[in-house]
Amino acid sequence: MNAALSCKKPPRTKRPRFEVADIFRAFGKSYREKHSLNWGLRKIMRDIEYCRTEKFGGHLKECDQCKHREFSFNSCMNRHCPKCQALTKARWLEARKRDLLPVGYFHNVFTLPHELNPLILRNKRVLLNLLFQAVKETLKEFAQDPKHLGGKLGFITVLHTWDQLLNAHFHLHVIIPAGALAEERGRWIQAKRRKRNGKLYLFNIQALSRMFRGKYLDYLKQAYEKKKLKFSGQCQKLENKRSFQALLDTLYSKEWIVYSKEPFKGAEHVFDYLGRYTHRVAISNNRIIGLENGKVHFTYKNRDQSYQTETCVLPAELFISRFLLHELPSGFMRIRHYGFLASACKKSDLTTIRRLLGIKAEENQPLPKTTEELLLELTGIDVTLCSHCKKGTMRVIEEFFGPYGRPPVYRRKAPPANSS
Repeated sequence: MNAALSCKKPPRTKRPRFEVADIFRAFGKSYREKHSLNWGLRKIMRDIEYCRTEKFGGHLKECDQCKHREFSFNSCMNRHCPKCQALTKARWLEARKRDLLPVGYFHNVFTLPHELNPLILRNKRVLLNLLFQAVKETLKEFAQDPKHLGGKLGFITVLHTWDQLLNAHFHLHVIIPAGALAEERGRWIQAKRRKRNGKLYLFNIQALSRMFRGKYLDYLKQAYEKKKLKFSGQCQKLENKRSFQALLDTLYSKEWIVYSKEPFKGAEHVFDYLGRYTHRVAISNNRIIGLENGKVHFTYKNRDQSYQTETCVLPAELFISRFLLHELPSGFMRIRHYGFLASACKKSDLTTIRRLLGIKAEENQPLPKTTEELLLELTGIDVTLCSHCKKGTMRVIEEFFGPYGRPPVYRRKAPPANSS
């Protein structure tokens, strides 16, 4: 299965004309002087601005044939940086290959109402954790109900906090294998198919939405009563119990959006989706098409116009403000695994499921790929090949630190040489 997933020809990347880093370099200083930013936001701006520059140090490489030398600067490795996600994503996807099953997959999206946005922006860690918890328990209860599957579900959740215009839009993408492991672990329970068209069917979306709404608002009320929430700015009035209850009543009275996309056709389609969505940041550099007269021009897909590509123009200061809205709390995990895909039981549960599905265990798993191998797959460029003679291999002969130290470098250690 892995071979089928990696047969695509790697794309040749073209450096974008404009980057988020260019906007920070041009307008970041004045923005920081006007706004009181916490350490986390300042670090995001600094890391993106200095990514792949001498500020983070680097290394000197030499060709083993022609002795040509060149410098290479380190990446910042900040998870909010548009330039640093490709390699992180490739490593994560490589690890996920072993988890894929030869079954259908569902894609659900759970969205929080925009009325909650001001409160979430001031309580990200608490309220986004509640989002994961409510979705996890909702899916778990539906899966364990004998009317639906009657077993243990497995799923991957990916948090997104933005819309195409960089506004706050908190939603959770959920990838779910089409079936469950029976509690007695003696059988695999396949998801049902619709009678009218034969398509895989998981859960009723309206019922799922209402349970999700009930669980989230119940947890939100508990957080309020335990005084875990902070109130400031637009949220100041919600500190009053009556105002907070009025918000809850409003949220209870409306239907929450839970969206179910067409089931994936196979494991390779899931892999392609994960590659496009798991390690996204608020905006990619490829979407920025202009920077002039203090304004940023970028493309977006207009949902109201059948997702046609259009151009948005924002003052640079507003663009920076919207970008920084999507800062995640330190140590916050935006990708989480549950059920039989949770790290605590994944190995044993997947082994059991594969046995039940009649899949032979793969032997002699390949070693994790090096950074150079992954870059070759991603870009089609061999970064170890000498750019001067086109024959030799570039070797690191010296490493140096910049004024901001050296970010972590993910490099597989070479196997130890034989002692004989």
